[in-house]
Formats: sequence, C-alpha cells, structure tokens
Amino acid sequence: MRPVRRLLQLLLVSATLSAVAQTSKEPPGLQPIPEPPPMPAGTIDEDAAPQVTITQRGEDKVEEYRTNGKLYMIKVTPPHGVPYYLVDEKGDGVMTRMNTMTSGTRPPMWTIKSW
Repeated sequence: MRPVRRLLQLLLVSATLSAVAQTSKEPPGLQPIPEPPPMPAGTIDEDAAPQVTITQRGEDKVEEYRTNGKLYMIKVTPPHGVPYYLVDEKGDGVMTRMNTMTSGTRPPMWTIKSW
C-alpha cells in the first residue's frame, strides 16, 4: 500500500511542476510597457482634497468635512454611544442625520487612509 501512495504522490508533484513550467513561459514577441508620461502642471487640484476640522463641543467630538471650503458632512462622536453623521445630500446646505445602524441605502463612506 505504501509504494502505491508514494507513486501517486510523485505523479501528482510531477504533474504540478510541469503545469507550472508551462505557465511560466512568456509568449514570444512581448515588449515591456513604457512608463507613463508625467502629469502636466496644474492638473492636480490640491484644494479639491477634503479638509477635516476636528473640534470638541461639550463632550462630543465633531469632525467637519469640507471640499473647496463647502461643508458637506459632519461626524459627531458622543463619548458613550455610536457616532452619527449629518450629511448635505442635495448640496443646498440642509443637513440630514444618518445613523450608522439604520437600514436603507447609504452612500459608501470608506476610510481610505487613517493614522
């Protein structure tokens, strides 16, 4: 029984190695991808990045998010409880409260970078 198992293991390893060897070969005639050209000056708008102002109101931590100087979202974090958001959904300056625990469709608010 043991020699048969050893033979099956060797066959499996050799089949795997031959499959890896076939996939690692590059097709002929490939050329490296050239580097992209540099970005022209003035195309990156540094003011478009959101600015966050963190303040303390009473015991609540308040984070105000602005783009181009316009307030579009406020995150309120109470000392005990779940944070909630006040969002300007239509851009008219009227803030609507959004709880993180409520149901319904909400726009994605992923953290891209945190420190």
